[in-house]
Amino acid sequence: MSTQAQASAALAGAEVISLRDYQAGLVTEVRASLKAGRRRVLAYLPTGGGKTRVATAITQMTLSKSKGRVVVLANRKQLVHQFAAALRAAGLDVGILQGENTHGLHHRVVVASIDTIHARNCIFGDVALFIIDEAHACAGSEKYRTLLFRYNRAPCIGLSATPFARGLGKLYPELADRPLFEDLIVGATVQSLVDAGHLTDLEIYAPSSPDMTGAKTSRTADGEQDFRQADIDEAADKPELIGDIVAHWLKLAKGSKTICFASSIAHSQHIVEQFRAAGVTAEHLDCYMDDETRADILRRFERGDFTLLSNVSLLSEGFDVPDTSCMVLARPTKSLTRFLQMIGRILRPAPGKTRALLLDHSGSVERIGHPFDDLPLELCDGNANKAGSRKDERKKSEPKPCPKCKFVRDAGVHECPKCGFKPQRQSDVEVADGELVKIDRKAKKPATPDRKQHVYSQLLQVCRAKGYRPGWAANQYRAMFGVWPRGLNEVTATPTQELLSWLKSQQIRFAKGSQKGEVQHG
Repeated sequence: MSTQAQASAALAGAEVISLRDYQAGLVTEVRASLKAGRRRVLAYLPTGGGKTRVATAITQMTLSKSKGRVVVLANRKQLVHQFAAALRAAGLDVGILQGENTHGLHHRVVVASIDTIHARNCIFGDVALFIIDEAHACAGSEKYRTLLFRYNRAPCIGLSATPFARGLGKLYPELADRPLFEDLIVGATVQSLVDAGHLTDLEIYAPSSPDMTGAKTSRTADGEQDFRQADIDEAADKPELIGDIVAHWLKLAKGSKTICFASSIAHSQHIVEQFRAAGVTAEHLDCYMDDETRADILRRFERGDFTLLSNVSLLSEGFDVPDTSCMVLARPTKSLTRFLQMIGRILRPAPGKTRALLLDHSGSVERIGHPFDDLPLELCDGNANKAGSRKDERKKSEPKPCPKCKFVRDAGVHECPKCGFKPQRQSDVEVADGELVKIDRKAKKPATPDRKQHVYSQLLQVCRAKGYRPGWAANQYRAMFGVWPRGLNEVTATPTQELLSWLKSQQIRFAKGSQKGEVQHG
């Protein structure tokens, strides 16, 4: 009997909800890791992969084998109530510990808000298992860490679709010099779930995007670098960019149920105003609305009473309306976690939904890579250098927009699979004003030591042939690889056409940036 079949049989014996094979396999591996002596295990599944269902099965199994309680933790009120509803749907009696909504704390299963626990300094007795939803938040949260330190001997299972936060694997003396999470179990990848039909395939168009040149960055709660909010607001909330969003949505997604991520509340409201002016029913949602108003807007969107729902980041976690088939990404980001959380909102399958559509007005796909690229699935110990190397280890594609239709395609695909356009290969820069670009995927060439040396040797030859200043080759090398050419040999090699085309594209990009600066300062 296969491992997955054994897992399914074990789950059936425990009288728990039915699971897909990869979900059952994840349950088996998580339980085996805890049984091996680890106390805090992080379980990874992509958004839409069924993390709540996995947690429900584990809860049922725990209750059947232990007299203790299961405490589920979440960092948003919406997530608390969604998780409680899922557990109740499986026949469990569930209490809630969340502000004024607290009730039923005598039940063996309690879904709790980490904010309420921290504010009330709640103490739990006889806990058989902690389950933490969106567990990537633990790395940057003193509230979560305080709880894990207090119950450092209790088993804990974290759930996350984005386990990249800096410090998730960091050692703490309060945990007897053990990591915050000691093991990462991978249940499935995005691509495997798409191939199996459990998630919807994605089509991407990349229109005009804000100019983030000179934008400063700051560290997020997850330990990633992202653009500073003030710079995002200044770059994104412009009438011409908002008009471009509406125009391309009408061209490519008209009538599709759509969620939009804006850069700020004002930006979101401006986007909604422009869609309404174009005759499209649209609503704005933000965290300052009361619970009843937010719930009413979400109910009406789910029913299909209006077409487009715009927000800033309120719906990046816990939003589940499967027939939402289009997303407008109008908020520039450098954060892989934030990027994947937002895009995960449109990947759930629904009747009649053949694919999801991403209209990227932020430049994020070209900046970060295709959402289905391989991910750095290992726990970060909080070391800055290691965190940087982990980011580089992601097998990032080089998506490029078609100059004519703006479909995002593979960098190496000459003929656009969407419109058939064949650009002239005079350089790697393809220009077509005012149109969207469709992006496909292509794996980046591996930066092996031999390839790095070859590139540097070509750059040295160009430098000497052109009479450029010393250091030019090193600067070009850094522009390509992100590091200086330390330890490489000072030998020359004949430049390939590929390298010459890349240098030409760099010159064109620099010239355009200079022209833009002259216009702005003129």
